[in-house]
Amino acid sequence: MYGIDSYVALGDSFTEGLNDALPDGSFRGWSDRLAEVLAAGRSDFQYANLALRGKMLDEILDEQLPIALELKPDLVTLCAGGNDIIVPGADVDAVTERLEEGVAKLREAGIPVLMFNGPDTKVLSVMSVLRGKVAIYNTNLWAIAERHGARMVDLWTMDPLHDRRAWSDDRLHFSPEGHHRIALKAAEVLGIPVADDWREPWPLEVAPSRWIDSRRSDLTWTKVHLLPWIRRQLRGESMGDGLSPKRPQLAPLVPLDVLDVLEVLEVPDNARQQAS
Repeated sequence: MYGIDSYVALGDSFTEGLNDALPDGSFRGWSDRLAEVLAAGRSDFQYANLALRGKMLDEILDEQLPIALELKPDLVTLCAGGNDIIVPGADVDAVTERLEEGVAKLREAGIPVLMFNGPDTKVLSVMSVLRGKVAIYNTNLWAIAERHGARMVDLWTMDPLHDRRAWSDDRLHFSPEGHHRIALKAAEVLGIPVADDWREPWPLEVAPSRWIDSRRSDLTWTKVHLLPWIRRQLRGESMGDGLSPKRPQLAPLVPLDVLDVLEVLEVPDNARQQAS
């Protein structure tokens, strides 16, 4: 259906699906949600998600890209470089030049590419300092997409993502509803009809946040998320160290409700992995 029978997702934690948690502790995310739309219940649709949290651009291009080139799917989604540009002193232009090499290889192989630019961080306290870097990166990404005939999911202009409820507590990853809306937007860019509209306004908040609550939130975020991230950077560590991609091979997509049944029945993890 829609001319897409196989789909490979490349990237970091955004594409892995943090923090759209499933009952078993794994993550769903916009990519899985998009795959469900593309599959439309078909048993012949195949999906692989090679993305892994903490991955830098070079790792994505060196470890994930060759697999996608070998598999030659009908669609590759690529969102990478975000972990690179948030590092102090990072050269945004150099990062995008490296990313373009990957996009060019995919397009030269005849593989359709769906890219994602960075979201606007204006609504995120403290993280808003990255806004200028992200804007420069996005401008370069649009140019890459135009040069190589790739499609773009413009996260920056998605108004629903300008609401803090679209984000999880770590201010780096999206909430389940944020992932849901991004999947809807991606489907729209691909020309695939969906029942819901990503533009749907958020419900009115019962009580607006107070200044003091925001400051307390900043302190908690600094202790729980920022300081551990700084320590990992200093040690050369990554959130993804020791982990493997959740869907390393092209395989039929098991409907989410089937996995829910397996969870309720307490089916062993290895059996659930075989089912997915």
